[in-house]
Amino acid sequence: MTAAEATETGLQAYPVYKDSGVSWIGEIPEGWDIQRLKYSAVPVSTRVINRPEHLRYLGLEHLDSITGKLNNLPEPAQVDSMVALFEAGDVLFGKLRPYLAKVHLAEMPGCSSTEILAFRPRNNLDARFLKYWLLSPGYIETANMLTFGSKMPRVSPEQLTNLPILLPSPQEQRAIAAFLDRETARIDELLLEQEGLLKDLAIRRQTISSAAVTGTLVPQTASMRTVENIGSIPEHWEVWKLKRLADVRSGVTKGRDFKGQAVREVPYLRVANVQDGYLDLEDVATILIGADELERFALQPGDVLMNEGGDNDKLGRGAVWRGEVSPCVHQNHVFSVRPHAVESAWLALINSSDYAKFFFVNSKQSTNLASISSSTIKELPVVVPPESERLEILAAVEQQHTQLDQLVSEVRASIELMRQHRSALITAAVTGKIDVRATRPSAEAG
Repeated sequence: MTAAEATETGLQAYPVYKDSGVSWIGEIPEGWDIQRLKYSAVPVSTRVINRPEHLRYLGLEHLDSITGKLNNLPEPAQVDSMVALFEAGDVLFGKLRPYLAKVHLAEMPGCSSTEILAFRPRNNLDARFLKYWLLSPGYIETANMLTFGSKMPRVSPEQLTNLPILLPSPQEQRAIAAFLDRETARIDELLLEQEGLLKDLAIRRQTISSAAVTGTLVPQTASMRTVENIGSIPEHWEVWKLKRLADVRSGVTKGRDFKGQAVREVPYLRVANVQDGYLDLEDVATILIGADELERFALQPGDVLMNEGGDNDKLGRGAVWRGEVSPCVHQNHVFSVRPHAVESAWLALINSSDYAKFFFVNSKQSTNLASISSSTIKELPVVVPPESERLEILAAVEQQHTQLDQLVSEVRASIELMRQHRSALITAAVTGKIDVRATRPSAEAG
């Protein structure tokens, strides 16, 4: 964003600019300094084995990548590994890709994963300004290009501190941080509302699925009966185990040693690709399989994909494969269910119902890592109405789901625009494309 473009936000640019000498920063206000980050912040490298009892532990999973706020922060618990110590006022930065956008200003001492680097600002650098500088897309993208390592790409403290930082006067740094505190808090509140709406729509979608497979979505004249672990269903509906209706197929195991055998590289689906009711195919990885194994493992249109494990919300989660990528296989943590007696869409509907989710959670094999086996999946009870009723129900579900999906798309688009605006505002403020020194909260302005 240039200074001229930034003024379209309604805020003024600085009167005089100069070239920063860095392409991704562009012009900066006259009077601002630019230097390497290491001259303004010290990377803290204090590490100990196991968590000190009085300190709370932070992992990458506890830091929100958009707001930098803490999510599901656990109570102090034993950590049997190396941890990094930090102090109140340190700015934490996730140095492991794809978590480079995770930045947090520590309000109290603690310890963290060693994949989180703590920056300790010197006297010439305001910690809140540093937080926003590290959150600016230009810094994150540049750091991302420096990552090394194939399995878990990361960036080193030396590389991070050799990147540039802009230094307005301390007073300007505080003014910029205060402005961004106000504006990002307002945007974050709107984001929270939109994300809450997404959750409401997801609940509504699941409610429709559950009503459909228990006979309450489409008006019924038949009497009802109660089935254990399912609830009330029409008297004439049958209940079969999944193994009578479909074949359950395991997938490809990663890391196999082919010992000189002929192989071929093909796309494959991971747990992350299989969402609840849809497939996320933006990032499809590839895997090596035996040259003669494609027929055995290849997905076919109509296969219902179901996750083996992960968190409880991932158990059994799945969607219908429609041949979006060909050829394509699936890893061993994703099952493909190939129906031969009911429609794929009906099995997917069963899969997303409340009773199926209850079945999977209560059938998991471990209390630590939730997982289900193929033999368990085969025992899933499947409600089976007569074919004519199934088709009528599926048509009604499709109509209602289509309406919900449209709303979901609109909400997601709104969220993406808000996130882009948040990032652009941070960039414009910390690089001096807008002059926020005279801004005040709206309540004060009135």
